[in-house]
Amino acid sequence: MIDFNVPPYVGNELTYIRQAIENRKICGDGEFTKRCSAWLTKRFGCDHALLTTSGTTALEMAARLCDLQPGDEVIMPSFTFSSTANAFVQVGARIVFVDIRPDTMNIDEKKIEHAITDRTRAIVVVHYAGVACAMDEIMEIARRHGLKVVEDAAHAPLATYKGRALGSIGDFGCLSFHETKNYSMGEGGALLINRGTHETEAQETASFEKAEIMREKGTDRSKFMRGQVDKYTWVDYGSSYLPSDMLAAYLWAQLEKADEINKDRIATWNAYYEGLKPLADAGRIELQTVPEGCVHNAHMFWIKCADLQERTELLSYLRDRQIYAVFHYIPLHSAPAGLRFGRFDGEDEYTTRESERLARLPLYYHLTAEDRAQVIQAIKDFYEARAC
Repeated sequence: MIDFNVPPYVGNELTYIRQAIENRKICGDGEFTKRCSAWLTKRFGCDHALLTTSGTTALEMAARLCDLQPGDEVIMPSFTFSSTANAFVQVGARIVFVDIRPDTMNIDEKKIEHAITDRTRAIVVVHYAGVACAMDEIMEIARRHGLKVVEDAAHAPLATYKGRALGSIGDFGCLSFHETKNYSMGEGGALLINRGTHETEAQETASFEKAEIMREKGTDRSKFMRGQVDKYTWVDYGSSYLPSDMLAAYLWAQLEKADEINKDRIATWNAYYEGLKPLADAGRIELQTVPEGCVHNAHMFWIKCADLQERTELLSYLRDRQIYAVFHYIPLHSAPAGLRFGRFDGEDEYTTRESERLARLPLYYHLTAEDRAQVIQAIKDFYEARAC
């Protein structure tokens, strides 16, 4: 059997968890939390990085840091996970969905400006499959209209756009360390705070201080722990967004070997691409596109079938051979909550059609060369049988 996903495990996770226990500091902001935060800050080139309990809560924090009011509008793609929209719905925002580009499945930067109204306050981009959105154009639109930019970079650790880490370009970057991601702590995430479209360093510092308070149940406990205040108290809205140091210990083992994990995943991605390119050249399938200036992180490998029926048949064919490939998101604008909390701007030219064609292949750390070859051969066999 070839699983679709196997959570990453490099070998030192249990050792570090044991150290966290022996340190008698298993709640948040212990030694391993600090190590992870420092690594993220340095590797992403961001100004501040805060571990969170999930990618979802990182998005929730970003939504609140955008200072949105009920009725404000937020632009985002419909082809994404519900968390991307939920975070902004929770603060009363109205979601405005924009069509995607068929080559990357990312938001179409050329259709954003049409969706802007006098109620628009933010643009949320999703770097699907770890391939960057057109950030130069998007950041220019945001600057021109005075909008915040939130990067949903759940798929994107170690991926870059013109040399800059994804998640470090907009005002806020949101990472996920769920078990399905390249680097995992089971459930977890991180909020990156950047200069983004801010005009001053003071605004960025204010965002960081507000985020610290929000993450510590609305208290200034972080300042107390650093000796900056003699007691801590409830000062603003907050929740329990701080993960256990034991989870950070699990993540730290993988961040130490982040490049090794990335290299292994890239090898699988490249093997799939080379193995399936003859089918693409023959017009039987479409393969992922990585635009110039983008360096992806092999978060996933997707192909596109001719249509929904062919995709359904392919996934069934693979499953019968104990290969677990999957489809991805049902577009949010067509879901019950999407109809309730948002609207689609312009024409749905690609979002629904392309989402119905997309299939994701097994891809995880230490997927063997033999298993990769088996997946490739099974797909070739499926299309050979259809040609008869």
